[in-house]
Amino acid sequence: MTTRGIVTLRGEAELVRRAGALFDGVRREFLCAAGEPETWSAAAPRAPRALPPGLVVRKLYGPGVFRASGGRELLERLGEAGAEIRISSAPPAHEAIVVDGRLAVLAGPRSAAGEPRTYSVVREPGVVAGVRALFETAWETTEDLATYRRMPFPRLGDADRTVLRALAAGHTDEAASRRLGVSLRTYRRRVAALMTALDARSRFQAGLRAREILGRRSAG
Repeated sequence: MTTRGIVTLRGEAELVRRAGALFDGVRREFLCAAGEPETWSAAAPRAPRALPPGLVVRKLYGPGVFRASGGRELLERLGEAGAEIRISSAPPAHEAIVVDGRLAVLAGPRSAAGEPRTYSVVREPGVVAGVRALFETAWETTEDLATYRRMPFPRLGDADRTVLRALAAGHTDEAASRRLGVSLRTYRRRVAALMTALDARSRFQAGLRAREILGRRSAG
């Protein structure tokens, strides 16, 4: 589908075929926001051993990068090449790439039915500027990789870590309490205590924080 300044592509294969060369033509600035490395694995250019002079590369990832296969190696390779890396406490709300302030690519939502993901290639200057501004806002509110790795975790006991895994897996309270062999009231009391420890305002936020902590523990 094509509208003025916007082309919608279906699947990474079509994205690579029709837009891959646009990524390779980056000269000044390459911005990338991704929940996990797989989002742009086929389309985005691989990091060279060292970035060319004058090229700024900024990569913003969610905590899922630590759980992804090859995620830690990717971060190390990007860092060694000179890319700036930041980690958000939750996956970025929008996965996008911005090239030289002239082109943006937006990844559509994943399909539960397994249909190819859509990608919108945008050249409209006003829209590209808006996407870049959103990226900059997200960038300024996240931590660089070194700082993120130093952030302290709450001290959790064995029972807390078990509840943490249940939250991360997204189990219902009823299913989780049965799996853990405790009463529903006991489980909910432990969840409430964990939400306080994790500074989470909702179950959803607690689940994200739980996956973040578990991912970082396994990454360490």
